[in-house]
Amino acid sequence: QVQLVESGGGLVQAGGSLRLTCAASEFTFSTYNMAWFRQAPGREREFVARSKWIGSNIYSSDYADAVKGRFSILRHNAKKTVELEMNSLKPEDMAVYYCAARVGRVGSDLIDAFDYDNWGQGTQVTVSS
Repeated sequence: QVQLVESGGGLVQAGGSLRLTCAASEFTFSTYNMAWFRQAPGREREFVARSKWIGSNIYSSDYADAVKGRFSILRHNAKKTVELEMNSLKPEDMAVYYCAARVGRVGSDLIDAFDYDNWGQGTQVTVSS
């Protein structure tokens, strides 16, 4: 079971930026699919971004429509971390952000929460208007 620890959340004004980091304990991090989800109060957990392992050192990124062009998912295999760079933040981005992981090649798009079996504890992002 891989351990995931998120950090970097906090309070930011609308239009500002934050960078979240997820640190993984797993030695074979490079073979993991990594993702970020978020959950606002009273809402379902929703997909934000993911880095899908295609094979060798090839990864495919995908983003939710709501964050395309503003957020970037960055993975650093040597450090066993994945980051979520968030720019032009909006009040509707406010949520608890979770890091998720699943090992190996997977045929699905990996944009659903049930695709992942390892989760971090979450980090709060608050955006003031």
